[in-house]
Amino acid sequence: MNRMIDKTKPFGSYNEKDVLFLLKDLSSFKLEGSIEQRERKIQYGQHYSETLPIEYQPPENYLQLFRETLKEYKQKVALCTGIVGEQIYQLKGKNTVLVSLARAGTPIGILIRRYLLERYNQDLPHYSISIIRDRGLDENAIHHILKSHPGKQIQFIDGWTGKGAISIELTKACKEFYEKYGIELDDTLAVLADPGHCTSLYGTREDFLIPSACLNSTVSGLVSRTVLNENLIGPGDFHGAKYYEELVDADVSNEYLDVITNEFPAIKEEAIRTAERLMNDRKEATFQGMQEVEKMAAEFEIDSTHYVKPGVGETTRVLLRRVPWKILMKDPKSPYVRHILLLAKERNVDIIHYPNMSYTCCGLIKKVGKVE
Repeated sequence: MNRMIDKTKPFGSYNEKDVLFLLKDLSSFKLEGSIEQRERKIQYGQHYSETLPIEYQPPENYLQLFRETLKEYKQKVALCTGIVGEQIYQLKGKNTVLVSLARAGTPIGILIRRYLLERYNQDLPHYSISIIRDRGLDENAIHHILKSHPGKQIQFIDGWTGKGAISIELTKACKEFYEKYGIELDDTLAVLADPGHCTSLYGTREDFLIPSACLNSTVSGLVSRTVLNENLIGPGDFHGAKYYEELVDADVSNEYLDVITNEFPAIKEEAIRTAERLMNDRKEATFQGMQEVEKMAAEFEIDSTHYVKPGVGETTRVLLRRVPWKILMKDPKSPYVRHILLLAKERNVDIIHYPNMSYTCCGLIKKVGKVE
């Protein structure tokens, strides 16, 4: 079994104290194809996890917007991190292993770990592992963590929720893990933003812009999306990913973390108060966002909700690595969508004013022709 990444060979640009990736290194394999070619293969049967999109390298004006966004929302991200971190500590205490879902969850897991270290002087272990829609959690990675930290409780972490596909997948995977091995895992997913009402453990339910959603690997430790391709991943392996070491000059992963970490002292008291309020008035997951998604799918005659991606983070992903058809926007003047307007213009995608939704925006994926 690929029990550990080779310690002599770094994987990702994060400090190992911040996170340990439990992923098989696939850096030497060619897995990328054009966005259009990949989209056709996905829509006509290939699972999205078998290949990778080409990493979008943004122009300078987009990077400038990312930095402006980071400056503008650094305290909000720090506050939501503190609110989630406080709840995790109240629920599980020092007996916690943080397990972020690669890759959007990884920087969030690092921030939560750093917050808890600063606030409670608890140096909690933090891993990043793969979960894939319709294929579940990386069970080999879970076994490795449980063996390394007997008696401790796993807390799963992601960046945000859209319509709840990953929350549903996590619940299903934890149920299957219990049925196979008799080991109960907590399927509560901790996120900074939960606009879809998909979890009870969140920093806010506002659909706001988490700046790390603006970029791909260059804000995620230079690590690709995770891969589960049977030609490369054996039954004893961790799920795979690539380390884009060649993008080191464009990497802002650690800069992003440091900017937000520096805000922790300023938000601590508010985080404590808000977390206490949320703990005393737990709002359970209702997945109400899925009702809106189904309405949009019917209205725009889309035959699968897989092609409807609600929320700022998911809309950004549609523009960065799928073939977008239309972007629905609650308020095109919202500061949360400036980067989306830039990307939509670059890719010549129509923006539709769509005020009657709880999400800030929603990306609709284009139906493409079959691969010849």
